[in-house]
Amino acid sequence: MSDSTQVLVSGGGPVGLAAAVELGQRGISCLVVEPRREVSRARPRCKTINVRTMEHARRWGIADRIRAAAPLSAQWSKDLVFATTLSGFTLSRFSGVFGLEPEGDRFPEIGQQAGQFYLEEVLREVVDELPSATLELGSRVTGLEQDDSGVRVTISDASSNERVVEAEYVLGCDGPRSAVRDAIGAQYTGSDAGLPNFGMVFRAPELWKLVAHGRAVQYWIVNPFAPGVMGPLDGEELWWAGFMGVDRERGERDGTTLLRYAIGAETPIEVLSTDPWVATMQRANVNQRGRVFLAGDASHLNPPFGGHGLNTGIGDAVDLGWKLAAVLDGWGGLALLDSYDAERRPVHAKVIEEALANMGVLPTELMNPDNAVEGPAGDAARAKADAKIQETKRREFHAVDFVLNLGYGDSPIVVPDERPDAGSGARPGFRLPHAYLKSGASIFDELGTGMTLLALSGEPAPDWEAACRDRGVPLSVLDLSAEAVGDHYGAEFVLVRPDQHVAWCGDVLPQAVDNAIDVVRGAARQKETV
Repeated sequence: MSDSTQVLVSGGGPVGLAAAVELGQRGISCLVVEPRREVSRARPRCKTINVRTMEHARRWGIADRIRAAAPLSAQWSKDLVFATTLSGFTLSRFSGVFGLEPEGDRFPEIGQQAGQFYLEEVLREVVDELPSATLELGSRVTGLEQDDSGVRVTISDASSNERVVEAEYVLGCDGPRSAVRDAIGAQYTGSDAGLPNFGMVFRAPELWKLVAHGRAVQYWIVNPFAPGVMGPLDGEELWWAGFMGVDRERGERDGTTLLRYAIGAETPIEVLSTDPWVATMQRANVNQRGRVFLAGDASHLNPPFGGHGLNTGIGDAVDLGWKLAAVLDGWGGLALLDSYDAERRPVHAKVIEEALANMGVLPTELMNPDNAVEGPAGDAARAKADAKIQETKRREFHAVDFVLNLGYGDSPIVVPDERPDAGSGARPGFRLPHAYLKSGASIFDELGTGMTLLALSGEPAPDWEAACRDRGVPLSVLDLSAEAVGDHYGAEFVLVRPDQHVAWCGDVLPQAVDNAIDVVRGAARQKETV
């Protein structure tokens, strides 16, 4: 085991592994320290890999591997159902949920339903394949000290043997009980919803014979005895469930009974694991101290409604990963690292706000004793429930707009758009709008691994190329003059960052090209670009 590395990642869950992939594919040496030797399938809190995360997976070249590992394809089901019980009355149905259907050329990868452990297992394999990345299992970070030259990280193995690893930077991706967060003196601020919840994973080999609503990725159960959400993990016999208002004591005592109330019939059930939890809205008061950064649950916690938690953490890993690589490769300025908090903290706040809005109507708010009765009274109650569900829950399950519009408009490392007639195309700080080229290729597949300048009219950009060359900034120039995408982007030139976000766009190159590139690489202030 090496006693030094460029980046040490504490925590080998999906966020820490994603950071290692982002760094490792850029040739940065990184060590991931993770106490769990095996990936646990006991508590797969995340079940939704959203469109944006799948776009990153495509960029890493592993989107197909993730889909192959996930038992539930979009063809298996794109639906979500509200019902009195699994075997009872349907109250409402949504189709094309969670980005599981294409929307023209809006994105090249649809979402993927998969328990968190499927993603984590694939990411472990990918990290193991990277020459510059090492995954150390069975150990944990127990402390760190830093100065201007680096970070000395204390690592303890399962036998309490300690060693010290020297790192240039450290990423704390070690969850809610983060040792890295404690070590830098950061603290959560915020609150929790106060309502207890109880999750389970269970095996029910005969359950599909009882399901009255057809296939769905989630079933929201609306009855007074077991309000909650449940869904398939493998499409065969493995299921997950979460019941609202149920504390640990009751869940451990009555878990099987709750499941039978939710199913509405008797069937063989084997509870495999339990997971009591409380919806939490918290953020770390700082995400960086010197050379140490926080990402994922170590940085922020939000209620799970909408499926944004893990995906937000992957976004953290991507944002920080390419920036660290740029600094370590010598072309990124230190302001690039300072921009991590400036870009991601507002995103964390928006995600928490969105999740809270999604909590506004839960199964407990939809109760009506007539929902489960035959006849006119039942029909009327179910129609009323359907109308309320469609009105209040559609945004939660059709959240592609929210996901793709999370951007960094106020970022200190993007050049503000000074075009007086800037439209809805490319916007500095935001994800590059997707398009398919005449060849059928995704424009995302044509972007370079560093900065990419889109030349929509084919005009040369020698000043920009020279400025990047002088600073060692990797730049690809993509001539799109033969493509019919000029109106799509609304500018003659678009500079795209490694994370597919727009750094600058305009109809003419800026007068101070040198200062503009210094802004986007974190070596100048925005006002210097005028």
